[in-house]
Amino acid sequence: MQSPIHIPTSNPPFNSYTQWQKHNKFHSFIPINQNPSFQTLSNPPKSLKTSFQFDFEDEKLRKELKPTAPTLLPVLIRQSDGVCRYVWDGSDLKLVSVDGKTVCFGGFEDLGDGFRRLFRRCSLGVRNFLFPREISENYFEYVKWKFLHRVFSSALQVLATQAMFRAIGIGYARSLPSAAALNWVLKDGLGRLSRCIYTASLASAFDTNLKRVRFSTSVVFSLSIGIELMTPAFPQYFLLLASIANVAKQISLACYLATGTAVHRSFAVADNLGEVSAKAQIQTVCFDNLGLMLAAALNVMLKNNQRLQAFLPFVVYPIFTAIDLYGIYQSLKHVHLQTLTKDRLEMIIDTWIQFRYVPSPAEVSKREGINFIPSKGRLKWPIRIGGLNPKCQIPNTSMMAMQSLCRDDFYFVCTEVCFHGIERTQGILLCLREEGASTTDIIMGVLQACYIRERLLCKTGGILEDQEWLELAKDCKRCAREDMELLNEKMVELGWACKNILLSTDEQTRFSFIDD
Repeated sequence: MQSPIHIPTSNPPFNSYTQWQKHNKFHSFIPINQNPSFQTLSNPPKSLKTSFQFDFEDEKLRKELKPTAPTLLPVLIRQSDGVCRYVWDGSDLKLVSVDGKTVCFGGFEDLGDGFRRLFRRCSLGVRNFLFPREISENYFEYVKWKFLHRVFSSALQVLATQAMFRAIGIGYARSLPSAAALNWVLKDGLGRLSRCIYTASLASAFDTNLKRVRFSTSVVFSLSIGIELMTPAFPQYFLLLASIANVAKQISLACYLATGTAVHRSFAVADNLGEVSAKAQIQTVCFDNLGLMLAAALNVMLKNNQRLQAFLPFVVYPIFTAIDLYGIYQSLKHVHLQTLTKDRLEMIIDTWIQFRYVPSPAEVSKREGINFIPSKGRLKWPIRIGGLNPKCQIPNTSMMAMQSLCRDDFYFVCTEVCFHGIERTQGILLCLREEGASTTDIIMGVLQACYIRERLLCKTGGILEDQEWLELAKDCKRCAREDMELLNEKMVELGWACKNILLSTDEQTRFSFIDD
């Protein structure tokens, strides 16, 4: 006996057999052999196929017509032409430009939007051409003032060259070959010789007094251009004036090349010193060409008046020189050197003692300034690193400090008395040991000396007794040891280069310990 087919009465989410039964009006519990339509079940009617496909395609169509909100994915891509973000619109993954916090989904239909994109791409292209990718925040301010300096300096050099050619044409028309030979020997030869002598004599000053030396040589360079501009007025002294001007230029060039690496390193935050140096050369070429165009434009404007053209350099020289030096001064203010010198270390430690925090390189750079005129230090108790000067009066505390030295001491701190003319000053001297004195010893010695000065400035009265000095030095050394670890940690966190202290030639004088 054949069992009948049983169709459950529950309603599943989707049952094709139920749909087929509904359209064909089948009833439950019909025997298979009595169902005339069962024989065509393997080949269902067209109405069944059409109904099933209609429901499926209708649901698919509704899904396609249903608007899907774009989904912002938490992934940003930084490219050379800007910042883009991944967006899923329901069917495709796209990269859209991100402008600040606004995501732009529009296309290129808007003409204004297209111009904005074109301008942005051009500006980004110029930015990538002139500037490195990873630099410090103060780099753009430095380049802004460098642009002002290079443009007007280049224009002045063009005008000075024209003046020298004019002087040669007036005073040396008959003896031009001999003048050219003497020019090679005197002008270029003496210039290179002076450059070597200057570089050798100020080797350590390029590190310890970088800004002051660079600005000073910039002033010398501006004066050399002024000397070249005077050659048409004194054609008989052309070779002499040209040689003096070239000596000054070579000295300035030597300083520029010697200090360039330190300046570029202060901006290379990702060890990309080569990239920063390469971009600096590109900037120099571009800015100098703009200065050349400025000088050419001035000559074109006055080409019909030879007299005004001859007096043009004397008119623009003071104006262009003032702008040039001002640009150099402002650009150097935005150079934040992370290297430690005695003066910078002293500023850091003084701030630490008074306010218990370490200033950043930007703060110290602002306080340091250019120091065009070297300061003699504080009026009371200046700190000096070096050796005792036998020409000055040596107090008893200095001899006591030397007598108390042992093998484990790598420095000692004492007082000194110096005479500047008729002026008598008291100071603190830090003497470093030649064998084994490390950077940590230098920092600790300056920290102890600053503590001693702080106590002496707060003390009212006359000169300390010998016993009082010994107790003061011992107590300040204890305070320096307690602060040393935390101070060094804070300095490293703020980006200070604590592995080495840059000392000048006089500050590198050290003592040797002799155990008799």
